[in-house]
Amino acid sequence: MKVARFYSPGDIRVEDAPEPSPGPGDVKIRVRNCSTCGTDVKISKFGHHHIRPPRVMGHEIAGEVVELGEGVTGWQPGDRVQVIAAIPDGTCEECRRGRMTVCPNQESMGYHYDGGFAEYTIVPAKVLAVDGLNRVPDGIGFAEASVAEPLACVLNGQELARIGEGDDVVIVGAGPIGCLHVRLARARGAARVFLADLNPDRLAMSADRVEPDAAIHGADLVDQVMKLTDGRGADAIVTAAASGAAQESALQMAARQGRISFFGGLPKDNPVIACDSNLVHYRELTIVGANGSSPQHNKRALELIASGAVPVSDLITERLPLSDVLDGIAIVAAGTAIKVTIEP
Repeated sequence: MKVARFYSPGDIRVEDAPEPSPGPGDVKIRVRNCSTCGTDVKISKFGHHHIRPPRVMGHEIAGEVVELGEGVTGWQPGDRVQVIAAIPDGTCEECRRGRMTVCPNQESMGYHYDGGFAEYTIVPAKVLAVDGLNRVPDGIGFAEASVAEPLACVLNGQELARIGEGDDVVIVGAGPIGCLHVRLARARGAARVFLADLNPDRLAMSADRVEPDAAIHGADLVDQVMKLTDGRGADAIVTAAASGAAQESALQMAARQGRISFFGGLPKDNPVIACDSNLVHYRELTIVGANGSSPQHNKRALELIASGAVPVSDLITERLPLSDVLDGIAIVAAGTAIKVTIEP
C-alpha cells in the first residue's frame, strides 16, 4: 500500500509499505479521507518531539473497518468510522476528573501511532479503550466525518469560553478553524459573529463561505470591533491564529465580563505577550486556553455535522489523492484553500 511518511523536516516521502495487521484489541480500517491542517505544515517544517521517524502522518481520519483484532467486539467489516486524534489514557487523575483534553499521558494518531495518510491504518486498542472510534452517522460522507476532529477542538474551545445565546463574538483568523468557529458560534446562539484576518484574500475566501456579520481586515482591529459594538466590545473573542498581537488585541476589545479564548498556540521561541492586568481585573475578564478535544467532543462534533447545525462540506475546497499529499500540505501552508482533504 501507499503511505506518506515523515522522516525529518523537509523530508516527507510517499512510498510503498506493507499492509498492517491488527493486534489484540486493534481495528484495521481502510482510510477513505484524512484531512490536513496547520499542524501537518508545522510537522513538515520542524518535526515534533513526539514523533520518532519514520512515521505515517495524518490525524483527521475517517474510513471503514476491514479487520478486527483479537477480542474486539461491537464492530464489523464495512462499518463507517471516524477516529479521535488525541488519545487520553483514561486512567490518570485528570481523566478520572473528566479532564481528558489535558491528560498528561496523552498520545496521538500520526505522532505516537501511524496516522491516516495511508491506504490502511491501525486504530490502536488504546483508542477503543476510551471510546474513541466513532460510527459515522448516515447521511454524511467520509470527508465530512474527517472534519469532526477539528470541529471537536473548536467545540472544546467554545465550551471553555462559554460562547452562547446573544453573544457578540470575534473570531481572529480566517483559516479552516476560524470558519468552524464562526459556524459553531452561530449554532450555539451567538447574536453576531465577526471574522477578522490580516490576509485579505483568505478573509474574502472564507467570508464568502461562512458569511460572518462583518469581515474585518486591517491592523485597526480593536477600533473596528468597538465601532461595530457601539463601544461596548465583544462578549467573546477567539484567537484562532498563532499571533501574540491578536491575543493582546483581544484584551483591548473585550466587553465587561468578556471571555477570551487563546485557541491558537504561539511559537515556542516567542510565547510571551503583554497583558494589561488592570483590564482583566476591572472588566472582570476571563482568559482561557484550549487544547485539543476529548472522545466525547468528537462524538458531539459528528452529531453537529450530521444534524446540519454545523455544515462542513462546503468548507472542503480541495480533494487530493495520497500521491499529491505534499501539494496538499503546501496549499495549507499558502492559505489558498479552506480545507484540504486527502483521499487514499
